[in-house]
Amino acid sequence: MKLLKPSWVSHNGKPIFSVDIHPDGTKFATGGQGEDSGKVMIWNMAPVLREEDEKNENIPKMLCQMDNHLACVNCVRWSNNGLYLASGGDDKLVMVWKRAAFIGPSTVFGSSSKLANVEQWRCVTILRNHTGDVMDVAWSPHDVWLASCSVDNTIVIWNARKFPEMVTCLRGHTGLVKGLTWDPVGKYLASQADDHSLKVWRTVDWQMEANITKPFSECGGTTHVLRLSWSPDGQYLVSAHAMNNSGPTAQIVERDGWKTNMDFVGHRKAVTVVKFNPKIFKKKQKNGSSPKPSCPYCCCAVGSKDRSLSVWLTSLKRPLVVIHDLFDKSIMDISWTLTGLGMLVCSMDGTVAYLDFSLDELGDPLNEEEKNSIHQNIYGKSLAITNTEAQLSTTIIENPEMLKYQQDRQSSAQNSSGPGGAGPEAAAPKLNSVMNGESLEDIRKNLLKKQVETRTADGRRRITPLCIAQLDTGDFSPALFNSAPILPSGSSMSNQLASQLSSDSSPGQAPSVGLRPNQDAMLTSPPPNCTAKGLEEPSGGVKSSLLLTSASKIEPMKALDSRFTERSKATPGVTAAIASTAGLAPLEGRPKDGGGALKESKVKDETSSDSEDKMAAINKNLSFSKRKPELMMDSSEVVEKRKKGRPRKDKMAASLVQTLTQRDSSRAAAPLPAAALRLQTPSTQKAFSLQVSMEPSVFVEVENEVSAVAGSKLSQLRCSRDGRDWNTLLPSSVVLAAGSSEVLAVASEDRMLSVFSSCGRRLLPAIQMATPMSALHCSAHFVMVLTAGATLSVWDVHKQKALVKNESLLTILSGTDTTVSQSLLTQQGVPVIGLSNGKSYCFSSSLGTWTLIADKGDSLLQCADFRSCLPTHDAPVCSGPLAIMQGRNLTAGRLASRLSSTAHHLQQSMTLAFLENQLASALTLQSAPEYRYWLLIYARFLVKEGSEYRLRELCKELLGPVHKSAVTSWEPATLGLRKRELLREVLPVIGENLRFQRLFTEYQDQLELLRGK
Repeated sequence: MKLLKPSWVSHNGKPIFSVDIHPDGTKFATGGQGEDSGKVMIWNMAPVLREEDEKNENIPKMLCQMDNHLACVNCVRWSNNGLYLASGGDDKLVMVWKRAAFIGPSTVFGSSSKLANVEQWRCVTILRNHTGDVMDVAWSPHDVWLASCSVDNTIVIWNARKFPEMVTCLRGHTGLVKGLTWDPVGKYLASQADDHSLKVWRTVDWQMEANITKPFSECGGTTHVLRLSWSPDGQYLVSAHAMNNSGPTAQIVERDGWKTNMDFVGHRKAVTVVKFNPKIFKKKQKNGSSPKPSCPYCCCAVGSKDRSLSVWLTSLKRPLVVIHDLFDKSIMDISWTLTGLGMLVCSMDGTVAYLDFSLDELGDPLNEEEKNSIHQNIYGKSLAITNTEAQLSTTIIENPEMLKYQQDRQSSAQNSSGPGGAGPEAAAPKLNSVMNGESLEDIRKNLLKKQVETRTADGRRRITPLCIAQLDTGDFSPALFNSAPILPSGSSMSNQLASQLSSDSSPGQAPSVGLRPNQDAMLTSPPPNCTAKGLEEPSGGVKSSLLLTSASKIEPMKALDSRFTERSKATPGVTAAIASTAGLAPLEGRPKDGGGALKESKVKDETSSDSEDKMAAINKNLSFSKRKPELMMDSSEVVEKRKKGRPRKDKMAASLVQTLTQRDSSRAAAPLPAAALRLQTPSTQKAFSLQVSMEPSVFVEVENEVSAVAGSKLSQLRCSRDGRDWNTLLPSSVVLAAGSSEVLAVASEDRMLSVFSSCGRRLLPAIQMATPMSALHCSAHFVMVLTAGATLSVWDVHKQKALVKNESLLTILSGTDTTVSQSLLTQQGVPVIGLSNGKSYCFSSSLGTWTLIADKGDSLLQCADFRSCLPTHDAPVCSGPLAIMQGRNLTAGRLASRLSSTAHHLQQSMTLAFLENQLASALTLQSAPEYRYWLLIYARFLVKEGSEYRLRELCKELLGPVHKSAVTSWEPATLGLRKRELLREVLPVIGENLRFQRLFTEYQDQLELLRGK
């Protein structure tokens, strides 16, 4: 270790209160008392490091002197990117300085010509809010915020991307606040004050996380500053001026539970400043010896009023070095170089000292990758890119396009003032939207104040769900599974509760699920003005999906099971959807949405245009058949789950009632053994009507047994399209009808299927099915039939050919009790079947196989964490077939992931596997918008996690062969999306990570070449 006191660094004998070394190590700043004002000075580091530079007259020692502060400067701090210097002083101001273009040497006012400013630094903003001396300032990691504290007992958080905007003012200390420090990823801010307390604040909602007083209770007297410090691995927070057995110590607070069991002892007077080395070290290997696995450790310097300095390693019981009487007065500030080997210390006596350590003394510093993996283990969130920004800021950008994307990224980061991406697992991005004149931030705070907390018998905290009046902003509702949930940090799954148990009913209207005497169980459609909630926005005036839950830590799996145990005492005006939830099985075990909130049962009331608009979103893409034969369970099961018959408040025609009984076999044309009929079939009704298309609007009415001719009973089918009507007669009773804007299909009791055009022309001859039909769907010009014998057929009416021929469902109906709970046909004619065991399959006609596209019990889904990769501007793809089959489950998974305690590398692999499954599913479902959406999330994830192999393979597949050749099997488009256009969308994402700039440039150039051809 070398020790040097450069005598030329001085404020003319006045005290120096603060020192800070620039991140690039070429200069350092000091702050203190000037002649009649505060003084900030910037010095050249070279003369300190090298003796020859100190002797060389041509190398300037002082670079700039700034006298703008009106009173003594207490603190100077460089921003992490090195662009700004913040200074706080006794004039109650925080000034932010930036280097200006050099105009030529200017002399310091009133000095001899020797003291010339070599660099121009000008004050770009003055932050005014404190009403007393500013004692300390601190930049958050990645320079999102700047915090300042003052003798007015407050801490002010400034938005460092939009000076002089103030984010918040933290009140809670009852004494002068004299020190601040951020944790290494910006999740917490710690402050220490003369009120004998150290407080830790959460950055996600700026509330107090911990208040530590015990180690400080004996402290007498005060120190000028209390500069505390957080270790670079995030594990420890070390305070100044604590006491233990009436001896001064530096208290070590553990991040895990804020325990205070250890301290640094030995100084004779109060500790004024603690500063951790920015590097994490591991033991140096002796030459030739095999590397021993050793624990990484940190290094910390402690300065005291007793004029001595000690340096500690967390791996040693005793200090590494103690230097007594280094100064004549108290030590005021310490700053390490970013390399971790050099340290500057300043004192009240107006001098500074430089200490130079060697790797042999401290150990080998971990590289960024190793440091990240430590952060990931502690914080569980990848900081791979954000953390290397310090080292990447010096990377030369070789490509102008790359520069553009880097600038875009910075500007977009500036626009979203939240901790986007940089924050740890819980930093929910702050939304700056404003509703009715108040920001969502305020709405959130007010709601948190109102929440009602109860305790269940086993002592768990339960928060009564709040209903929030409808807020129609796309990014505000977690119901859309792409939005950023506005939740307190540890919030649990329970905010999914109400949306799962409610079908947004209007006040006073209990959804009609009840039993009629002497009849089998009924499943009825909800009343006319209550849309059963699919994935669209709720139509009632109340939105029950936005709940704020407590920030208590709930184990993920318990949260999943216990959410049905207590009936939510919801706001009056929203009725709970199911008469009593006590008898319900947990969500995973029952058919989708419990059959109670009938997932797709759409409104059949032409007058309620409001709810029709709401449904149009889904209906454009999927013309569902508007009855519910698909949502059937075994009748016995249904009876069991409903409590005693609640009176049905049903204003709908009896024609809408769908009974669940098997058809009477005497009326079936060919009686079949019960075992052969795996699926439920609807019973015949006298009459029913339904709307089959929104745009254009098409309604179908069926009336059975209108007249009898020669012993056979005729049924009438009436259809009205945009006000024009047509009708036709069929020789047998109609059981099912379905339609789209192009075709209309009806299934009769005699197992015949008839297909008509939307103008009433018969398009196909009647098709005879082997068993009665269980479900019927039309979409575009495709018709799909699911029969009771568990077979599936799909026809393309335009081409008059079968896409799927009598394909058996027995492959996927594993186990005797599995039934079909949902079925749909996509716009591209791909049939999708949802089963009661939570799995959804689609039949791929190109592969000729059943493929799994969604599984409620999927553990990958529970642990996948890709929130930070979600696009900010893309509308969520919430109406595609994949989204419909996965539904809320996806949101659930994303929320569970923030609670899951899986190791980061495991979670990373699970997320990767999950995203690849999503891509493959979207491809099989031929859902182009969803394919594009998941492809971009996948690309973002690969870029964020730094997996170059997969990224390169993805780019290669999208680019294809540059030169035409006969042998290539590469297709230029997938699902109608041009692959090279997709690559153009992926490249800006790659451009956001400097580590991939070679990859970026390579594919950018090839695309340009191809465009030129």
